[in-house]
Amino acid sequence: MKKIFPLLAVMLLIGICSLAQARLVKGTVKDSAFHMPVVNAVIRIKGTDVMTASDKQGNWQLSIPKSGATIEIVASGFLRREIAVKENMTAVNVVLQRRPDKRIMQKKNAPEKIICADVVQAEITPFAASAPGLVTRNTAFYHPGQTEAYVPINENIFHAVKDQPLSTFSADVDRASYSNVRRYLNGGDLPPADAVRVEEMINYFDYHYPQPTGKDPVAIVTDMSVCPWNASHQLVRIGIQGKQVDDRDLPPSNLVFLLDVSGSMNEPNKLPLVKKAFGALVKQLRPQDRVAVVVYAGAAGVVLPSTHGNQKEKINAALDQLQAGGSTAGGAGISLAYKIARENYLPKGNNRVILATDGDFNVGVSSSGELERLIEGEKDKGIFLSVLGFGMGNLKDVNLETLADKGNGNYAYIDTYEEARRIFVTEFGGTLFTIAKDVKLQVEFNPNFVQSYRLVGYENRILQAEDFNNDKKDAGDMGAGHTVTALYEIVPAGSGKGQDVNWVDPLKYQEAKVLGNRTEVLTVKMRYKEPDANTSKLLQQVLHYQAKPFESMEPDFRLAASVAAFGQLLRESAFQGDATYDKVLQWAANTRGNDPEGYRAEYQQLVKKAMLLQK
Repeated sequence: MKKIFPLLAVMLLIGICSLAQARLVKGTVKDSAFHMPVVNAVIRIKGTDVMTASDKQGNWQLSIPKSGATIEIVASGFLRREIAVKENMTAVNVVLQRRPDKRIMQKKNAPEKIICADVVQAEITPFAASAPGLVTRNTAFYHPGQTEAYVPINENIFHAVKDQPLSTFSADVDRASYSNVRRYLNGGDLPPADAVRVEEMINYFDYHYPQPTGKDPVAIVTDMSVCPWNASHQLVRIGIQGKQVDDRDLPPSNLVFLLDVSGSMNEPNKLPLVKKAFGALVKQLRPQDRVAVVVYAGAAGVVLPSTHGNQKEKINAALDQLQAGGSTAGGAGISLAYKIARENYLPKGNNRVILATDGDFNVGVSSSGELERLIEGEKDKGIFLSVLGFGMGNLKDVNLETLADKGNGNYAYIDTYEEARRIFVTEFGGTLFTIAKDVKLQVEFNPNFVQSYRLVGYENRILQAEDFNNDKKDAGDMGAGHTVTALYEIVPAGSGKGQDVNWVDPLKYQEAKVLGNRTEVLTVKMRYKEPDANTSKLLQQVLHYQAKPFESMEPDFRLAASVAAFGQLLRESAFQGDATYDKVLQWAANTRGNDPEGYRAEYQQLVKKAMLLQK
């Protein structure tokens, strides 16, 4: 014991000296093409967890050893940069080059240019305005050679628990990103970074969580292991399982099929696939269900009034006669579809509009604000909206995801008839019947275990801490039998006390009386509402520390981690660690289990295709 104290004293002295010799280096990160600030670019001392991120103005500052260090600058959609920060530098201003589309453009390289002795400008020659490239328009990214549009994703970064002990987000059961990524890879292309939403990649798969056993229709599962792509970190999984309901026990449905038949849908993978997809749904209808068909092109019209589900020939005949042509009066179509849904409203039933489109609204009520207000107003009256995206080349993913979120519905992308069969046949109840709405999660981390944390994905689902207890704040919805999975990468803590914080709820681990807790890593709180309720209910689950190697985790855990790493590789994430495609396949090995539809086997083939395309 006497020998330990001098050793600790020496280590403490070294730490103090190192801190004293550190200096604050500042800088900016900008886009080479438009000279706009790059938000959430990660600036990190290479090979360490010492990092920061650029703010809304592209500004950053980082404590760097006085003797100098190499920093790496990583942002989604941009080429990764490394810069040696020398002893006399006080500012490092970086201009990042957008990552060229590998299908159309060849990489262009330009040398780094020194502006002055204490400021480094990493200068890249921007592409000419006339050259194909990403164009910012209405806050979405439009990709070369096509008009597909995706919302830019600013990747989640690590947050210190002492500063932000709570992480709050909306549940997400959308899966559109996975099938869209699959479409790109099967077509021989790598997807744009912003088409890859990691949480939707993870949640494409069904996981075998225990069914809820109490009165609540949802249940929480938690576990953790060593993080496979960074062995010095840990990986926490939070799973939510929705109660399975027999299709025979589901309430009657009042459905309105809202189908885009404009000229842009006149392609084999659009309107013909729409007909086949809805034909699969028609086969599942029961006599007590009702269906109307509304179409829109230059104008909106009713093809089939509300019809009982046992009149399948009549419904299919209405679908078969559809032809594409004209412009896209999407807003008028949505208004008409809701009008018919209201006229046939079932007080105790499932009232839903199902929109099928490529998302290209260009005539009529088409502004985001107008459509969102319309859809939110109908949602409050009990009529939900599900959205199905079709086609390629001009898919407006940005529009479709937003509409589904505002309408308390799910968003799926249908690239094949097999995907349509999964949505409308295999998962009929989960797709159409909501068992819990406005599902929110809030995680409180124990600073005795966690120094910092990062939510993997869910960038467009983040909520403010106070939103958790606000029942007026909209959130995600879960269908019968659906699962939601979220992963946190955490940096383990040594000892030390967190700072006092005053949030909406009393904090469990920040108070002095519980700071000695050495078994609880975090507490998960979940709020949800019954489908016809306006007041939320609260569930909680504690995760106790588990020192488990990744290889010992059950197959579902390893699959989720593998898919998360795959998504981060496709995005060329700043946090991909030492993940490689070979390792992703290794982590997914022996995770197929009972795979009757072959989705897990197909996943491994997609990883192999991505690996070849990267070479």
